[in-house]
Amino acid sequence: MARKNLIGVSDSHAADGEDNRPLAGRPIIGLDPGQRPRGPIGGITRSLSNITQKVERAQELERQLAEGLAVIELDPDLVDVSFVVDRLGVAADVERSLLEQIRDHGQQVPILVRPHPNEDGRYQVAYGHRRLAATRELGSKVRAVVRDLSDEQLVISQGQENNARTDLSFIERSLFATRLEDREFSRDVIMSSLGVDKAALSKMIAIVRRLPIDVIEAIGAAPAIGRRRWAELAELVENDDALIKTNAFLGRTEFLARESDQRFETLFSFLSTVKARSQAVPWVAPDDTRPVRIRETNSETTLSFNKKVAPGFADFVRQRLKSLYLEYQEETGD
Repeated sequence: MARKNLIGVSDSHAADGEDNRPLAGRPIIGLDPGQRPRGPIGGITRSLSNITQKVERAQELERQLAEGLAVIELDPDLVDVSFVVDRLGVAADVERSLLEQIRDHGQQVPILVRPHPNEDGRYQVAYGHRRLAATRELGSKVRAVVRDLSDEQLVISQGQENNARTDLSFIERSLFATRLEDREFSRDVIMSSLGVDKAALSKMIAIVRRLPIDVIEAIGAAPAIGRRRWAELAELVENDDALIKTNAFLGRTEFLARESDQRFETLFSFLSTVKARSQAVPWVAPDDTRPVRIRETNSETTLSFNKKVAPGFADFVRQRLKSLYLEYQEETGD
């Protein structure tokens, strides 16, 4: 599958099986173009043409490394994740499938890393986090392309790789975009990373801003859930009472035992029921006016007085609360 890549890295350029620690600007196989080979020279040992070819191959590999086109092997423990998280967890069966594939057939597609900006001798992933995790678990080297990337180039490459693979769900892409904005990346960079226009990006970020992050993380990636459903969920948790109920629901077994898509549906159904119960119903007075609205929830009943319809009615009721309560006790025997 063709893959968009702003920084010019393509799997077709990867050269497997090269030395695992080459550095641009240094001879790779112990040969220097200006250095004569040691030992006897002659047709029996080594021909001049073979030496020249070997030097040229070394120079070509060094050029590829400098351009980030050669594949090398790295110790996974020297590679850190990207500074911006783009996933909300990976399903166990997907992780297991990838691990088995790499164990049986090797790592076919290299990851992209850059030299760590703050720690010498370490690297930072642009994309390939799952492949890195799988090789680390298998105890094998990770095949990687190393390039000098700015922060902007890294996140653009990270986003474009996932976008090309249709690998992230709507909410993961939206959360990734929001995290980039929180790190003060420009909207142009974020749009390039995700391959979306300004209007789509604004909607994505707006939904995340309306939803508590802990609610999003509790639900997870929810790959089958699109923008409209997430927007509807955001409407259901906009008031404090709904948010309190939501936080309590997130700890229930019926929620935690489900997969991500089902977690979304379960929470959505619960909050829809809560909202239906909490809808304010007008009380119709004998004169056909509606001076009071009654809102019922599981824990309380709320009366809202319309001051325009019946000015002073709220004070009238408030002053009679004691007598009303005494009357209630007398009738109920409490």
